[in-house]
Amino acid sequence: MMKVAIVTGGGQGIGEGIVKQLAEDGFAVAVADINTEAAQRVAEEVGNGSKGYSVNVASHDEVRKLVEDVVADFGHIDVMVNNAGICRVEPFLEQTDEALDDLLNINVKGAFYGTYEAAHQFIKQGTKGKIINASSIAGHEGFTPLAAYSATKFAVRGLTQTAAKELAQYGITVNAYCPGIVLTPMWDEIDRRLGEINHVPVGESLKATMKGIALGRGETPADVANLVSFLASEKSDYITGQAILVDGGMKYV
Repeated sequence: MMKVAIVTGGGQGIGEGIVKQLAEDGFAVAVADINTEAAQRVAEEVGNGSKGYSVNVASHDEVRKLVEDVVADFGHIDVMVNNAGICRVEPFLEQTDEALDDLLNINVKGAFYGTYEAAHQFIKQGTKGKIINASSIAGHEGFTPLAAYSATKFAVRGLTQTAAKELAQYGITVNAYCPGIVLTPMWDEIDRRLGEINHVPVGESLKATMKGIALGRGETPADVANLVSFLASEKSDYITGQAILVDGGMKYV
């Protein structure tokens, strides 16, 4: 039977890297993204029976429908990767309610709804399952000026640990991956905003941050995808409730 994985935010960046790796691992991937065209493009590129879906992970109804649609198309699911997320760079004293709401709705509620719906589906199927959430280095150590973002990623760690304890009785594992400085368009925007806040040229903030990476290079989506590949495989069957750093050995300052 073909293994099936759902990847939210799979239309670009880290999510696209995860989709490519899981397809290489033999999964048919349900590529879900708020950008439907991007999701369909990535699904077509990776093949293996993969299919694109539209979803706004901030909506419980849409996440529920996503799982229902994937099950209708493939018959079951084996892995849920709650990857969709956003970042807003704002000094704490300038934090806006709008940015905070966006971060909570997508980063926290998106992971919560995905975990909730996938768990119900695994139980309904009577099968084991794997749920993999997107946290961050900022979910292990608070980063400035990323108070709200860090708070959401700490929340994902808490969700992951608690869900892992409650769902273990059903054979469902729940883990999280915690990337560092991944060289995607998201980090281009972070660098731009840090430059505005700290009055330095574009690129300088990224360069300074990368000096703290022990392995001496920025991270690629493939680096993250390799960890997700392991967490989605049988090799990780005895691992649950973990939020694993994949950051090249960053120094927290």
